[in-house]
Amino acid sequence: MNNKDDKKTKNKWLYIILIIILVALLIACIIVLTSNGNKEDENTLAYTDLIKEISSNNIEKIEMTVGSTTVKVKEKNVDEEKTAIVPNTESFIGFVQQKVDEGSDIELIQNPRSVWAQIPSFIISILPTLIMLALFIMIFKMQSFGEKGKIYDETEIKTKVTFDDVAGLDEEKEELKEIVEFLKKPEKFTKMGAKIPKGVLLYGKPGTGKTLIAKAIAGEANVPFISMSGSEFIEMFAGLGASRVRKLFEKARKLAPCIVFIDEIDAIGARRSSNSGAETENNQTLNQLLVEMDGFSSDETIIVLAATNRPEMLDKALLRPGRFDRRITIPVPDLKGRLAILKIHSKDLKLSADVNLESIAEDTAGFTGAELANILNEAAIEATKNKHESIENDDVEEAIKKVTVGLEKKARTVSEKDKRLTAYHEAGHAVVSRYLPTQTNVKEISIIPRGVAGGYTMYKSDEDKYYISKTEMQERLVALLGGRAAEKLVINDISTGASNDIEVATQIARDMVTKYGMSDKLGPIDFQGKEPYEIQMFGENIGDKIGEEVKDIINTAYNRAIELLREHRDKLDMIAQALLEKEKVNEEDFKKFFEDEK
Repeated sequence: MNNKDDKKTKNKWLYIILIIILVALLIACIIVLTSNGNKEDENTLAYTDLIKEISSNNIEKIEMTVGSTTVKVKEKNVDEEKTAIVPNTESFIGFVQQKVDEGSDIELIQNPRSVWAQIPSFIISILPTLIMLALFIMIFKMQSFGEKGKIYDETEIKTKVTFDDVAGLDEEKEELKEIVEFLKKPEKFTKMGAKIPKGVLLYGKPGTGKTLIAKAIAGEANVPFISMSGSEFIEMFAGLGASRVRKLFEKARKLAPCIVFIDEIDAIGARRSSNSGAETENNQTLNQLLVEMDGFSSDETIIVLAATNRPEMLDKALLRPGRFDRRITIPVPDLKGRLAILKIHSKDLKLSADVNLESIAEDTAGFTGAELANILNEAAIEATKNKHESIENDDVEEAIKKVTVGLEKKARTVSEKDKRLTAYHEAGHAVVSRYLPTQTNVKEISIIPRGVAGGYTMYKSDEDKYYISKTEMQERLVALLGGRAAEKLVINDISTGASNDIEVATQIARDMVTKYGMSDKLGPIDFQGKEPYEIQMFGENIGDKIGEEVKDIINTAYNRAIELLREHRDKLDMIAQALLEKEKVNEEDFKKFFEDEK
């Protein structure tokens, strides 16, 4: 641990100890003030009554503390003690002593002055206020920027992240190599009259490697890497977010050349509004960020990298030239990229000879780098659990199913009726997909519950798709509704098992009409995200027309699924029966059912 870490730890423990002391003092003060309070209850004796009782020799014992005005009184033939407030302790003690001298049998007990009693009363009265003020200052101090900005450079991080650690982003790395050159040799560009880019916005799906590539830039350029999350700027105290932005860039100027990385920048960079409260605080923080990015001088080699999953939410002022000059999409890796990512994450894993990384890459189209890493980690856990000497292909297959579908639940008791319904439901998906040209091949069918699903049909996702045609979307709807169609055709009833299929199908049909303009009746118009008054410009009752078109698309797909299953009822029955007997049907066995059609 370095000196900065030691200082952070010491400061942290100092704050904790001080808070504990202050809380203890506050509790003790409350106890003292409560004990000295004037409680008018049934166990309290008025001072005049106390004098009368002493004069009548009805008091057995009086106990008092030096410096305190509260005394404890024990009356004769009464079990419970009472308390009384004495206005003048010295004259009261003299009065009691006089009665003792006259023959009264009162026992007077005088306890020593307590520690709290020695504190002047005015200090005790203001002590709660002082403690609360100290606590407020402490909280404010801890809420401030402090040492939250982590600095990573070549001397402080154990793992030096470089472009070699980033796979599947070859074009993006080439684009970002210019940033590395700016940081290493800024004079080379300034001599040409070029200005150093102030900001680079990285955006893409979660898990695609935005943070990793930002660290790689710092590692390649061998410069400090100051990292903060957008949520760290947001606090309950007004003005703290803007203060943290100022302190962040003050640190950056001292460490220049360096990289400032703000993850999830949409937390502070969302479009400004005229609302009050928390929105005002966010506006102040964003304004301060804009001011700081404008304030870079030409000799300050500071580049701001920011990452977000939702670039459409960002304020336009952030995206103008001079702030985030470059915007780079970090996409989901293609087949080549997935294979490269799998090779990096499998370096330290003990893989069996039957594990084919190329096959895994082919079966994981659409997976991000983080998801691929998670699959290999789950495979390693599965191999350990099964006491394998190395990670086998079955471990990888189980990891993919666990990540995509859920944990297999073999112990769950399923009735024969539900098994039959599930078998025909999943067979319906598979058979319908088999006769749809645009749908991918079936990889496995199972009626063993996984996650929240009673069964599943897996497809081979061996193609990276960047565009989806209208025909493909229509046939995707047919495949989704194949399970519900099989239930209706065979059992003449329907179940709740198709709820997720219907949800996905409805969303696809709605997008076809409102987002992609694939409706022949409504034409190529974007209705999605529009306000009601904007939609009305396309005609009266346009919402009803959109709903009717979505309904027609889904009904057409459902009717086609029914027709396909009626035409190939023999295949549906054979596959369902195989599922009831073996619970699973793999790709090879599935293809055998259709060998007679070749």
